[in-house]
Amino acid sequence: MLDAAIGSGRHERPCVFEAFARRLPDSRRYGVVAGTGRLLELIEQFRFGDEELSFLQQNKIVHSNTIDWLANYRFTGNITGYREGDAYFPGSPVLIVEGSFAEAVLLETLALSVLNYDSAVASAAARMVSAADARPIAEMGSRRTGERSAVASARAAYIAGFSATSNLEAGRSWGVPTMGTAAHSFTLLHDSEAEAFQAQVDAFGPSTTLLVDTYDVEKAVDLAVKVAGTKLGAVRIDSGDLAVQVASVRAQLDSLGATNTRITVTNDLDEHAIAALRAAPVDSYGVGTSVVTGSGHPAAGMVYKLVAHHNDAGEWVSVAKKSTAKASIGGHKAAMRTLEGGLATSELIYQASDGRPDAEGRDLIVELMTNGSADARWLGHDGTLAARNHREQALAELPLNAFRLSRGEPVVPTIYR
Repeated sequence: MLDAAIGSGRHERPCVFEAFARRLPDSRRYGVVAGTGRLLELIEQFRFGDEELSFLQQNKIVHSNTIDWLANYRFTGNITGYREGDAYFPGSPVLIVEGSFAEAVLLETLALSVLNYDSAVASAAARMVSAADARPIAEMGSRRTGERSAVASARAAYIAGFSATSNLEAGRSWGVPTMGTAAHSFTLLHDSEAEAFQAQVDAFGPSTTLLVDTYDVEKAVDLAVKVAGTKLGAVRIDSGDLAVQVASVRAQLDSLGATNTRITVTNDLDEHAIAALRAAPVDSYGVGTSVVTGSGHPAAGMVYKLVAHHNDAGEWVSVAKKSTAKASIGGHKAAMRTLEGGLATSELIYQASDGRPDAEGRDLIVELMTNGSADARWLGHDGTLAARNHREQALAELPLNAFRLSRGEPVVPTIYR
């Protein structure tokens, strides 16, 4: 597209692109925006180096004048959109990119790959957090996704309310709190379960978490308290009928005097399994596969569409697709969430040139990048924590129906004005 647009002379036309989701994944009542801070850093760094340019040239993918243009590529436009951590609904203009066609069209795959994955993880993770009913959840899914996605998913889950991750790189890069427990291989390494427990307690003290289901849970719990004492921090259960197992282990720990020893469970959990354990004496959860795969919806379904551009007279022209079931709405938009008594009643989307509607609510569009420079508020450790805090505030605006796990429509309607 870039090569052909350079050929037609239209590549420098000022344009507005918009990233949005036409619909939410089946049964979801809201989505959570994630990946924005990560995306802004990637856009600032997005360049075509000698190796990439040589590949394009040697394989005759684009003409030489396009290669010359790409050699100096740097995005210099403006980006606005929803704050990371905010809720979104069908049609929400999550990301609005303003720049020349050439500069902005190159960002499509980058923007969608980040927003689609991170938002899918955050949206699933938020449902798990709600199901956990204030009990902490750790993200433990690095071995169930790609090596780069593992870091992204840990960050997205933290924004959605998870308490920690087992991925140390997510801690280093984004400030996500880290944690870890021993695996079955650690127990199997030693000549006995007692030796394994003692080695772990010697290394980390009695506040550690001991894995008790390598062999026999009841015997392991008894042994764990003998080795670590009644101040044992926690035991972890990774198999079996968790509701029954947890109740039995709780009673056993209490009978041994380890009344403050916590129980964490980590056995192929998703939001439905977590909700089913709400009445059980579980103290914390560890979730892997389900969170890093969006709990069955690994992509948020966002698209990146041209919605406006300058004509030859320098005037803005709205453009939109009319394809069946894939129609879009043209124009440079803004959005607000209408509120009544502090609760959301609609997602109100309007043409930015028309001005803000006279309605009670919260404006949703913020500045993310100006002249190719990202707003520092949304970057790094601080930006990740800000997104987490904003997610908590944004979800507090949603009606209680938003947090039901049964199939349902978006909890508020999208209204175009």
